[in-house]
Amino acid sequence: MILLRRLLGDVLRRQRQRQGRTLREVSAAARVSLGYLSEVERGQKEASSELLSAICDALDVRMSEVMREVSDELSLAELAAMATLSEGDLLRPVLEPVPLQSPGDRAGSTVPKAAAMDVVAA
Repeated sequence: MILLRRLLGDVLRRQRQRQGRTLREVSAAARVSLGYLSEVERGQKEASSELLSAICDALDVRMSEVMREVSDELSLAELAAMATLSEGDLLRPVLEPVPLQSPGDRAGSTVPKAAAMDVVAA
C-alpha cells in the first residue's frame, strides 16, 4: 500500500537536506517540536494542513511545489505497483449462469451473465 504521509515526509526531508538545514533549525522556524517534525519526515505522523504550511514557510518553499513533487512520486509508485501485476490480474470478470425462464418454459435455460468485476489492487 502506498502511504501518502510517507511520500510527503520524504519530500519534506529532501527539501530540508537540499538547503543543508538541520531538523532543529526547521523545527524552530516552523514552531513545531523537533520530535514531531522528525516523525512527519519519517512518515509516522500525518501533517495537518496548518503544520504543512508552517513547515513549507520555514523551508521557504511553496506548498504547491511540495504537493506537486508528492504527486509525481505517487504517480511513479502507482505505476511501479501496477507493473508488478500481470495483465490478467487487473480485471477479472466473474461469470455466473443466470436461469432464464419464459412464462411457458418450465425447464428453463441458462446464459452466462457478467455478475461483477473483481479489481485487484496492490
